[in-house]
Amino acid sequence: MRSIEEQLALIKRGAEEVLVEADLVEKLKSGQPLRVKAGFDPTAPDLHLGHTVLINKLRQFQDLGHQVIFLVGDFTGMIGDPTGKSATRPPLTRDQVLENAETYKAQVFKILDPAKTEVVFNSAWIEQLTPADFVRLTSHCTVARMLERDDFSKRYAANQSIALHEFLYPLMQGYDSVALRADVELGGTDQKFNLLMGRELQRVYGQKSQCIVTMPLLEGLDGVKKMSKSLGNYVGIQEPPGVMYGKLVSIPDSLMWRYFELLSFRSMEEIDAFRSEVDRGANPRDIKIKLAEEIVTRFHGEVAAANAHRSAGNRMKDGELPESLPEIQLLSTEDMPIAAVLNKAGLVKNAAAARDLLSSGGVRVDGAVVDRGFLFQLGSTHVCQAGKKSFAKIILKAE
Repeated sequence: MRSIEEQLALIKRGAEEVLVEADLVEKLKSGQPLRVKAGFDPTAPDLHLGHTVLINKLRQFQDLGHQVIFLVGDFTGMIGDPTGKSATRPPLTRDQVLENAETYKAQVFKILDPAKTEVVFNSAWIEQLTPADFVRLTSHCTVARMLERDDFSKRYAANQSIALHEFLYPLMQGYDSVALRADVELGGTDQKFNLLMGRELQRVYGQKSQCIVTMPLLEGLDGVKKMSKSLGNYVGIQEPPGVMYGKLVSIPDSLMWRYFELLSFRSMEEIDAFRSEVDRGANPRDIKIKLAEEIVTRFHGEVAAANAHRSAGNRMKDGELPESLPEIQLLSTEDMPIAAVLNKAGLVKNAAAARDLLSSGGVRVDGAVVDRGFLFQLGSTHVCQAGKKSFAKIILKAE
C-alpha cells in the first residue's frame, strides 16, 4: 500500500487543480477505496488521445486500489454539454448515443482494467425522476448562479439564445454524483463549474462533498490549440499503428514533455531522466520514439509497435509511415482543396498531376483515400501521401 504522500503525488501528476486537497487527504487517510467518477457523453463514435488524459488518470486511481466509475452520459448526451459552446447544440438521438457508447467501452478498456471498472449509464437514475423531483432539483440553483458560467454569461451579454434545457446539464451532471455517492470526480478544466455543482448538490442531499481533480486540455499536434478532430490536430486511438507512430514522432520538441506527463505511464523519475539526456545532447526524436512506441503498444500491441517505424516498402494503407517524415507548413487565408495543397507542398509536379492521382485513388490523408472534394481546413494538420513514395505532414496555417 502506497503512503498518502505517494498517492497524492500520483493523483496530482499533470493535474491542473485539486479541490479541496485537504479533504482528499482525509479521504485517503480513511484507508477505504474511494469511488472515483468521470463522465463521458458519447457524442462521437471515436476517441483521440485528448480524451485519454482523463482515462489515464482513472487508471492511476485504479492502480492505487480505488474504485473507478466510468459514467456514460446516455441521458445527458441527448441534452448536449453546452460547455464552451457559443450556440445551442443539436441533441443526439437515443440510438446515436447508445451506438457511440458501445464503441467507447471497447476503446477505454485498452486503458482501464475491466475487472476494476464499474460502467454505468446515467439514464438509469435520471429517468426515474418524476416532474416533482426535477422541480425540487432545479430549486437548488439560481439563474444568477448559472449565469456565472463564462459561456452562458457571454451568450447572455451578446443576446444569443440559451435554451432552458441547457441549464439542466450542470444539474444533471451534479446529480450523477449524488446518485453514485462519488468521493472524487475528474473532469477537464472547462468542466469546473459542473464539477462544483456536484459538490453543492451532495451537500444538499446530505452527503459528504466529492473532491475534484481537474485535468488540462491536451494540446493537439500543432502545440497550440486543444486536440480536436475538427481541427485535424489529433491522434485517434483507433488510427493505424504507423499513422499514430508518425504523428507522435513528428510532434514539436516543445510538446514532448507535456505528452509524456499526460499520456505516458512511465514514472516522472524516468521522464526526468529522458529530459536530462536531451539536455546533454541526445536527439529529441529518439525520446519521442519511446513515447510513440508506448502509445502504439497500448492500443495496438507490441508487434504493431515494433513494426510501425518500418520504411522499406511501406504503404500508408497498412498503417506504416517513413521514419523520416518531412513537415511542411503552408500559409493561406482560407481552406484549400486537397489538389492545391499537394501542388503547393511539392508532393506532385503540378495541379494536373494532383487531379490525376485523386481520380485514380492515389491520394491518402491520414491513411484514408480522398477525392477531389476533400477540403484541407485552415489550422489543421494531416499526414498526406501522394502516390507510393511521396509523404509529408502538412500544416495549413493562417497568413
